[in-house]
Amino acid sequence: MNSTFLTSRTGGQILVDQLLLHGVQQLFCVPGESYLAVLDALHDAHIAVTVCRQEGGAAMMAEAQGKLTGQPGICFVTRGPGATNASAGIHIAHQDSTPMILFVGQVARGAMGREAFQELDYSAVFGTMAKWVVQIDDPARVPELVSRAFHVATSGRPGPVVVALPEDMLTEAATVADALPYQVTETHPGAAQMAELAQRLQAAQSPVAILGGSRWSEQAVREFTAFAEAWSIPVYCSFRRQMLFPATHACYGGDLGLGVNPKLLARIKASDLVLVVGGRLSEVPSQGYELFNIPRPAQPLVHVHADAHELGKLYRPTQAIHATPQAFAAALNTVRPTAAVPWKAHTEAAHAEYLAWSDTAPIRIPGNLQMGQVMQHLKEVLPADTIFCNGAGNFATWVHRFWPFTTYASQLAPTSGSMGYGLPAGVGAKRLWPQREVVVFAGDGDFLMHGQEFATAVQYGLPLIVVLLDNAMYGTIRMHQEREYPGRISATQLQNPDFKAYAQAFGGHGERVERTAEFAPALARARASGLPSVLHCLIDPEAITPTGTLQGLRSAALAKN
Repeated sequence: MNSTFLTSRTGGQILVDQLLLHGVQQLFCVPGESYLAVLDALHDAHIAVTVCRQEGGAAMMAEAQGKLTGQPGICFVTRGPGATNASAGIHIAHQDSTPMILFVGQVARGAMGREAFQELDYSAVFGTMAKWVVQIDDPARVPELVSRAFHVATSGRPGPVVVALPEDMLTEAATVADALPYQVTETHPGAAQMAELAQRLQAAQSPVAILGGSRWSEQAVREFTAFAEAWSIPVYCSFRRQMLFPATHACYGGDLGLGVNPKLLARIKASDLVLVVGGRLSEVPSQGYELFNIPRPAQPLVHVHADAHELGKLYRPTQAIHATPQAFAAALNTVRPTAAVPWKAHTEAAHAEYLAWSDTAPIRIPGNLQMGQVMQHLKEVLPADTIFCNGAGNFATWVHRFWPFTTYASQLAPTSGSMGYGLPAGVGAKRLWPQREVVVFAGDGDFLMHGQEFATAVQYGLPLIVVLLDNAMYGTIRMHQEREYPGRISATQLQNPDFKAYAQAFGGHGERVERTAEFAPALARARASGLPSVLHCLIDPEAITPTGTLQGLRSAALAKN
C-alpha cells in the first residue's frame, strides 16, 4: 500500500497485505473462529491456501517449504488445541534450523488472563522451541511486528517464530503504512580468514569436511563441490542433510546419521583437520557427542556457522568463521591449493567405503520382499531430483543409506526424529513444485500419525507416492527393547488397516506389495495413475535393519546377561 494514500484497514486485512508484501505465495492452515478476519482477507488475496486435516500436519507442510526454499513457511492455526497440535512442527523447525512463522489465534484482549475458552500463554508454551514469540495487540503495529517476524525467522540460525493474533484485534481498523519487504542478512567471511583456512588445508595430511544445517542454496552446493574437487577433500554430510553434496561425486564419503558406517567414523577420528560448514554437530551427527571431545576436540576444528552463538557453544574451534554457508561457499573461489595435495588416496578410499556401504547387491533380509532390490529399482527408474520425504523409524535407513542424493532441495527429513513428518512434508513439497516427483517413505506406525493428510493430497490433486513399509510394530522401539529387555515385548505391537483400501477410500491409488517381483509393476501403475498413491509393502518383522534381525539382537542381548 502506498503510504501517501493511506486507508483504514482491519487488522486481518493489514496482516494479509504484509504477507503479500513479504513474498508469501502459499500458506497452510486448519481454519478456526479465532482468525476468521484473516480467512476473509485471504478470500481476495493471491495466496494459495492449503486447508489441512490436522494442525501438526499443516505446520510440517509449512516447515517443509521453509526447508526447501530458505524462505519462511507460513502456517495459520486456531488457539488452544490448534496451537498445541502445531507444536510438533514448531519443534522440527527449531531443531532443523528452518525458517517458519506460525500465526495462532488468541482470545479477545478483554478476556485475557481469565483462562477464557482455549486461552493459552503462547510465550510460556512456545518459549523454549521458538526463536521469538509475540502477540500483536494493536492493528497499527501489524506491519512492524510481522516484518520483524520475517527477519527473526531468517536471520542467523533460522528457526520458527510464533505470532499470536487476538481475534478482536483482527477486526479492529487502523490506518498505517506497510513495511518494506524483508531482506535476508548474509554474514560474510573476511579475506584474512579465508587465507588462514587455505594455510591450514595446505599444511594438513588427512583433512575432512562435514556439511550440515540450513542457509544453503543450489549455487552454494555447486561452489562447495568445486572447492572440494579442487582440494580433493573427502566430504561427509550431517544427519539427514545428504542433499548438500552429490553422492556420485568422487569426494563424497557418506553421512553422519544413525547406524553410520564404522569406517567413516574411523576416518574422521583419524583426520588432522575437520572443516564443519553450517552444522551444529548435535547429538546424532556427533554420535552421542563422542565423535569429538567437548569442549576441545582432539582434531583441529574449523567451524563455519551463520550464528555467532553456535561458534564455541560446545566445541572450541581452532578457527571460527562467522558466515552463512552461502556466503562462505561464494568466498571459497579464493581458496585454492598452491601445491599438489598429499591425501588423494585418503579421499579415494573414503568414496570407495561409501560405495561399498551403499551397495544394495549383498543386502538380504528375511521375508519375501527384498528392500535392497526395491531401492535398486527406485535408483533405476526415478529422476535424480526426486524429492524423498520421511518421518522417523528404522524404515528411513533404506533411504538414507541406499538412495544417492545428488540434487539440492531433494531431501525432507526431520533431524528432530519426529514421526509422521513424511506425508505432510510430501504434500508441502508437491504444492511448492508440482512438476517434481515426490516419494514418501513411511513406516506403519509413522504413517498413521498424520495419515489423514492423504486426504489433503487427494483434495489438491497431488500425485505423490507413499512407500509404506508395514512390519506391524513400532520397529525402532522394538529394536531397542530387544537390546535392553530381550524377549519382553511390551507396547510395540500394532494391528494395522489394509493400507491399499485406505488409499482408495480417500480417492487415491492403492497397491499391496508382498513380494519383490510385485514392487516394480505396482510402482509403475502408481506413477501412471496421476493420483496420490500408497504402496503397502509387507515387511517381515524379523527384518529390523538392512543387516540385522530381531532374533539376532535378542540372542546377542541374552548372551551378555
